[in-house]
Amino acid sequence: MTKHEEYEQKTEKLLEPVLKENHFELYDVEYVKEGGNWFLRAYIDKEGGITVDDCELVSRTLSDLLDKKDFIPDSYILEVSSPGLGRQLKRDKHFEKSIGEEIEIKLYKPIDKKKEWVGKLVSYDTNSLTIELEDQKTMTFLRSDIAIARLTFDF
Repeated sequence: MTKHEEYEQKTEKLLEPVLKENHFELYDVEYVKEGGNWFLRAYIDKEGGITVDDCELVSRTLSDLLDKKDFIPDSYILEVSSPGLGRQLKRDKHFEKSIGEEIEIKLYKPIDKKKEWVGKLVSYDTNSLTIELEDQKTMTFLRSDIAIARLTFDF
């Protein structure tokens, strides 16, 4: 397990009782370095959507818990937010909830000279995703070939 995964896992455990008490769902936790800064991000959700007040409540509580446990030696920026409309799909539970929804897939390497594909998520398993394209054809992609999978949204 990498240090990123360890920090994410420990943060998830800290968040569980806070989220349960407030009827929130943990969407994802990530510990990433961007532009020379470390970020610890927690994405939370609930039926009807997350508000700024919800994020503030979880952020304050989580910040206090992280200060007490102090398991991340690096300095980092804590962010708590909603996963958003174009939420990234990473975990099985994300794919499960998105069956029948239109998703966008970005690949590391092109297939048929295309790196981006859009279609309705038909199925998934531990190794692959299958989408239905506009022409009713299906395409299956190995999860290891997918750089990003996310919900699409129209304005």
